[in-house]
Amino acid sequence: MSAHGTGTPTPGSTVGSPPAASSLPQTGRRSASPPTPIGRPGPAAAGVEGPGRGSPGHGRPGGPGHGRPGTTVAAAALVALLLLPFLPLVLTSLSRGYFHPQILPETWSLRAWRLVLAPGAGTWVALRDSLMVAAGVTLVSLVVAVPAGRVLGTRAFRGRRVVEVVVLLPVLVPGIAVAIGLHVTFLRLGLAGTLPGVVLVHLVPATPYVVLLSAGVFANADLGLEDQARTLGANRRQVAWSVTRPLVAPGLAVAALFGFLVSWGQYATTLVVGGGRVVTLPILLFASAAGGDTAVTAATALVHALPAVGLLVVTARILGRDVPTLGGAR
Repeated sequence: MSAHGTGTPTPGSTVGSPPAASSLPQTGRRSASPPTPIGRPGPAAAGVEGPGRGSPGHGRPGGPGHGRPGTTVAAAALVALLLLPFLPLVLTSLSRGYFHPQILPETWSLRAWRLVLAPGAGTWVALRDSLMVAAGVTLVSLVVAVPAGRVLGTRAFRGRRVVEVVVLLPVLVPGIAVAIGLHVTFLRLGLAGTLPGVVLVHLVPATPYVVLLSAGVFANADLGLEDQARTLGANRRQVAWSVTRPLVAPGLAVAALFGFLVSWGQYATTLVVGGGRVVTLPILLFASAAGGDTAVTAATALVHALPAVGLLVVTARILGRDVPTLGGAR
């Protein structure tokens, strides 16, 4: 009796194995691919995917062909482009005589930095007052902007466009006109020539930016998660801290940065309301420019710019990290 009839294994085969290939009819069909473990595509499946697909690192950040070298070069070029305007300031501040046709100064000197950083130069006092005023403006503008931004960003009501235009009006009006208009009121209130008065006048141009950026943050946030958290039994404090804060914190950080930078660069409003008693870095910079010493002016300009640039870099680094949110999503 043949092996096919009795199921008796033939040499080179096992029990239950399929018949030998020689006994099968030649139908011209391609034989099936050998069985593979579950979850691993066989040769046929691999051929369907096409070349390059399923290769190691394909589709992964940092994998082969992802373009990391090109991204690094582009980032380096962007940083160099942003820092390029500071190069003439650095060269001028380190020179004793630096004129237009020269590529590099003929004489190098630290004279300007010694004068600017001297204890009696007023730079450190101006830096302290600038930081105090900008920090106060940022804090107060956030207190005002967060609730206003939430209403403007999440609710539709009659006259909403009118409110947005009113919020923008202080930006459209020249700052010097606003400062002169408020100066009389501040004189009567005893706020002229004081740090609180300068903070209040800086709020006029800074708050509109913070309010409108906060409105955009709340408009794009998925605040429906707050309702889900309340349904699960969370109270107001838990919802605000565990749900709302992770959703809006990065955007509000950018809004706060804008408020800080707007206050940091104010000159006319500080001059009018401060009355010469409150000397910030912009006031000191304009006074230095009027003196005619280009090296001292360049050093003062760098002292004024570096804190703002440093804060911008730190904020970008913090926002660039993974921010944990609900469900581990970024």
